Amino acid sequence: MDNEKNYEEFLKENGKFPDEIKEVSAIAQRLRNYLGMEPVLSAIKEVHKLHGLSQQIQSLLEKELLEIGFTTEKKGLFSGCPVPSLRPDFYMKVGESGILVEIERGKTIANNMDLLDMWKCHLCTEAHFLFLVVPCVRRNQKDQATRPFDRASKRLAPFFQRENYVNVEAVYLFGY
Repeated sequence: MDNEKNYEEFLKENGKFPDEIKEVSAIAQRLRNYLGMEPVLSAIKEVHKLHGLSQQIQSLLEKELLEIGFTTEKKGLFSGCPVPSLRPDFYMKVGESGILVEIERGKTIANNMDLLDMWKCHLCTEAHFLFLVVPCVRRNQKDQATRPFDRASKRLAPFFQRENYVNVEAVYLFGY
């Protein structure tokens, strides 16, 4: 990841959850620090290969996320939505809101998973904060590189311009 940008925050101005944003930001920093630890970077490098699965990345982060207080694939968060079977990879209640964590690998951009994850957080009445974990660089079978982190960053940024606000208060974009 040598000089790769691997973290970005998108925040609403004057959001509805000022107390929660402080706690959410602290949790984001803890996850960011964890992702930057050498043993974690090495473990991710081992599984972030052609035909790797997001579940492999997810399993490397699971212990830390559970220690922080997240639960896995929380059911019932979308019961009032048109697609009630939706589940996040991880969820944690924070004050009057909560955080969804979504971990992507190969389909971040190709299948619009970054936008789907944003949509899921927008629909969820129990969470207004999204932690999105995506690859900085992904190589295909021809060894061509795509940059999912940069593309997701450009695609999510417009949601945090006042004229485009949705009910997601903040997105924390983590790259690996």
